Amino acid sequence: MHVLGIDIGGSGIKGTIVDTETGEFIDERYRIPTPQPSVPEAVAVTLSEIVRHFNWNGPVGVTFPAIIKKGVAYSAANVDPAWIGTDAAMLFQRHTGCPGCPMLIINDADAAGIAEMTFGAGKGHSGVVIILTLGTGIGSAIFVNGQLLPNAELGHLEIRGKDAEHRASDKIRQDKELSWKKWATRLDEVLQKIEFLFSPDLFIIGGGVSKKHERFLPLLNTQAPVIPAELLNDAGIVGAALAASWTVNTHES
Repeated sequence: MHVLGIDIGGSGIKGTIVDTETGEFIDERYRIPTPQPSVPEAVAVTLSEIVRHFNWNGPVGVTFPAIIKKGVAYSAANVDPAWIGTDAAMLFQRHTGCPGCPMLIINDADAAGIAEMTFGAGKGHSGVVIILTLGTGIGSAIFVNGQLLPNAELGHLEIRGKDAEHRASDKIRQDKELSWKKWATRLDEVLQKIEFLFSPDLFIIGGGVSKKHERFLPLLNTQAPVIPAELLNDAGIVGAALAASWTVNTHES
């Protein structure tokens, strides 16, 4: 099945058509800067531009950096607060002018996790696998024997009086100009807290910083192995498309 996957991030909104059998892109990825402020209507207009770019009339999977339940956003940690309570699925469908297109909205880290578990570093792993995406914040996805526990917000665990993502995200590393060693110490503290609470069998670290995994993974001291993600910045697009395909297949069966 071919599905249009769209990944909404703090700096850019990108998408392409995905072959959900292989996880491969069918077309070139198309990216537009995220509007600022990232209020619902402005983001919906930008998303509709991506749909029109591909002249798409079919299933669409969309990631969003928030708690998502039945298409509605229930948090807004790194996006405009106006998103809280917004029915994103209905809003996007209205703006794309494709009311018949099946559209699935999914938490961005959950989408990345689905992609990694299906086509990437988590493929074939059972037990408890925790995927963390390190970027503007810290996204998280928890899988138990391949099944997703949706909307896990481990980036908001309290560490030394702050959200974990306010101490150990990649943005914090850059903003505070932390050395890899100092940042790894912070990240290690977060991982050990998560390990105490969930006893995972495997950690997978994603986000753009995972391309430099050799700089910090050897400095971590967890009981569970920590490995880099494989799909990097494509994971959100692939996971969103894959999740949307499952929804379509479920409705058709």
